[in-house]
Amino acid sequence: MAFTNLFESGERSRKLSHFASMMRMARVDGDLNEGESLLLKRFASKLDVTDEEYEKINKNPNIYPMEPSNSADVRLERMLDLFKMIFADNEIDDEERQLIERYAIGLGYTQELATKLINKSIKIFQGGLDLEDYRYLLNRK
Repeated sequence: MAFTNLFESGERSRKLSHFASMMRMARVDGDLNEGESLLLKRFASKLDVTDEEYEKINKNPNIYPMEPSNSADVRLERMLDLFKMIFADNEIDDEERQLIERYAIGLGYTQELATKLINKSIKIFQGGLDLEDYRYLLNRK
């Protein structure tokens, strides 16, 4: 097998793992709602998940374990994707909160950093930004 095939195989596995994580997150509170289904379909397209893979993961999202990344940007992007999935129904429940905490730690965040990231992200997604944070985000390049 060529070296490039090994890289593509690893990258493919990470994409499927990330998508399976989002599927688990979406299903933590039961069946998928319309917003979650639409968001999953968009992420499937973004991550090049085929219809067959989508159905396979939908039936059993645990077939692809989480694969942490060494890149802080990739970890943060995965957290953002998971928060988008959680807030597809505009709320976060206790089960989703517990699951996102486990995912954050699984992605490589310490307990302390995971808690801070999650608390700030919840404020952002619930519209709880204060003026200073809002100004910072607007002025950021």
